[in-house]
Amino acid sequence: MSKAEMAALEWDACDFILVTGDAYVDHPSFNAALIGRTLEAQGYRVGIISQPRWQDAQDFKRLGRPRLGWLVTAGNLDSMVNHYTAAKKRRSEDAYTAGGEAGKRPDRATIVYAQRCRQAYKEPPIIIGGIEASLRRFAHYDYWDDRVRRSILVDAKADLLIFGMGEATIGHIADELKRRRSGETFPYPLGQTIAGVCFLTTDRSTLPPEAALEIPPFEQVSSDKRAYAQAYMAQEKEQNPFAGKRLIQEHDGVFLVQNRPALPLSTEELDRVYGLPFARQPHPSYTDRGVPALAEVEFSLTAQRGCFGGCSFCALTFHQGRIIQARSDDSLVQEAEQLIKQPGFKGYIHDVGGPTANFRQPACAKQAKHGACRDQQCLFPEPCRQLVVDHAGYLRLLRRLRALKGVKKVFIRSGLRYDYLMADKPERRRQFLREICEHHVSGQLKVAPEHASPKVLRMMGKPSLKVYDAFQKEYMAANEALGKKQYLVPYLMSSHPGCGLPEAMEMFDTLQTWHHRPEQVQDFIPTPGSLSTCMYYTGFDPRTMEPLTVPRTTREKAMQRALLQPHLPVNRSLVYAALAAVGRGSGAKKTPKNHQSAAPSRERRRSDKNKGGKRRF
Repeated sequence: MSKAEMAALEWDACDFILVTGDAYVDHPSFNAALIGRTLEAQGYRVGIISQPRWQDAQDFKRLGRPRLGWLVTAGNLDSMVNHYTAAKKRRSEDAYTAGGEAGKRPDRATIVYAQRCRQAYKEPPIIIGGIEASLRRFAHYDYWDDRVRRSILVDAKADLLIFGMGEATIGHIADELKRRRSGETFPYPLGQTIAGVCFLTTDRSTLPPEAALEIPPFEQVSSDKRAYAQAYMAQEKEQNPFAGKRLIQEHDGVFLVQNRPALPLSTEELDRVYGLPFARQPHPSYTDRGVPALAEVEFSLTAQRGCFGGCSFCALTFHQGRIIQARSDDSLVQEAEQLIKQPGFKGYIHDVGGPTANFRQPACAKQAKHGACRDQQCLFPEPCRQLVVDHAGYLRLLRRLRALKGVKKVFIRSGLRYDYLMADKPERRRQFLREICEHHVSGQLKVAPEHASPKVLRMMGKPSLKVYDAFQKEYMAANEALGKKQYLVPYLMSSHPGCGLPEAMEMFDTLQTWHHRPEQVQDFIPTPGSLSTCMYYTGFDPRTMEPLTVPRTTREKAMQRALLQPHLPVNRSLVYAALAAVGRGSGAKKTPKNHQSAAPSRERRRSDKNKGGKRRF
């Protein structure tokens, strides 16, 4: 990260300089470390410029000119998501910065950093990647601008864009750059034959021979919402590393080309990546200021990547993909043994999972050879008949981990996909529930029903609430049999496309039957790359072209959120207004039906006052 460190290593120059919007943490959960260590293992010298001053190019020169190229990422989060709430208000903290300090990166960091790299040294190629670049690779709706923006590759004026996780792709690009520098000639420009890459060209006739699909151009999708939906569906259907077609989208006479996604890593390849010599700590230059995001993952294990759950609001299809890539049990046990030796480890492994904890193998045998189905989801609207439901392997892994000397408890924080669990045979799922309730739940288990309205659940790609109710009963029965009082923490989302006030009221009523008062709820944020964002922008479901109710005003979004937390005093007037809007109250003083805690009685308020003014519900 400095010239002094380069001198200590006797480096005259770096092969690659990686510019990141995050504080540098040498841990496999941070993308700069993952890519940097991968290149290091291939023999390349990698410098890191973390959170540079972006107002001019001077700070981008601190390590000198890179021999082979610039690597640019906004960090682990899209910079706009990092900076702004669903209400478009500026966040006061940044978990990926030392001390949680906000303001250490610009808006649209990938674009700004790429431009500064070009100003610093013009010749080295610029390769952008990470979640921000990956999900903005096509023309996309931007919630913060409230318009369709061009591909980030066009705006950044970079040479290549890597989408997906990128370890294999960056290795191929690095080797090609090295060979080009040594004088070897290639029939095509840099990266055009490498999977997992996007590039720009002005002449389609020069492209490598491969089946291609041209989708509606930027000029059309930015003005025609049906064309936008058509382009989105084509993008989603072609994200198959085995059979997906090359995609082409014109931008003002320049053609954005997406090659087929990179093949999923094998278990052996994934083991090698996570077995690299990570220090697992922030860089020493941050002295005693911790990086808050590390606390969530410092003593956790990433067991797999990918998700075949198919939630509409999740962009994993466009980044990690639908094919599960799992590490071996031996690799995870070896990493756990390293955790035990880490300073600060107190015997607790906080999580063993990934996007979904209980997905440990591909959904079916077909996926490993042919990829996920083009027009069918694995779990929605019902579990596919070809779905392989097996929790035995995950249980074996958890047993090995909790048997390690020095481990007191192994928790599951990633959350379980309960509809996948309920698709298992009754005795097997009950055994699984008994065991995780006995050994792997810390009083609360996170699950994600998201909503109660059948209409909204259909838009979200989530199962019927009946499935959640059945799971809830079996979970409670397992705890009762063990003599434990443990609870479910359901994730809930407000203001999703398709959810008007009547549908929000269905969730309100369901919460009363659950006797549940959520502490945290999530407003839907239209982030690039998701089906739900396409719904939000276009106003219809692109799968069926069915028109949708889309909450857009600040007032309606606030009412929907308040209905998920009616017990909070600050929400009382909004709850009354929502009830009045659907014809269930005057909107003035009437207490919400079946929900006394939304408006406590005079006697209750007097009692609260005697207890120091803090209500206890």
